[in-house]
Amino acid sequence: MMKAVRTLSPPNGFHVDIFDHDDFLTVRADEVEFYKLVHDQKIAAVEYMIKVKSALEQNGAIVLLERNPIK
Repeated sequence: MMKAVRTLSPPNGFHVDIFDHDDFLTVRADEVEFYKLVHDQKIAAVEYMIKVKSALEQNGAIVLLERNPIK
């Protein structure tokens, strides 16, 4: 599963964290990082998250997309 994710390249200045729960995976993005991106990079970041979710689901995982809110 992780091999499929590692083949994907995130936009510069953006990354996601993947947490393994017993029944599902959580893909979490940092909202502060996201807001620092310019418009085109934000679109690429969302597309990256969707690709990560899809790659994990194609390998049989149940995936939840999440963001870390700004405090």
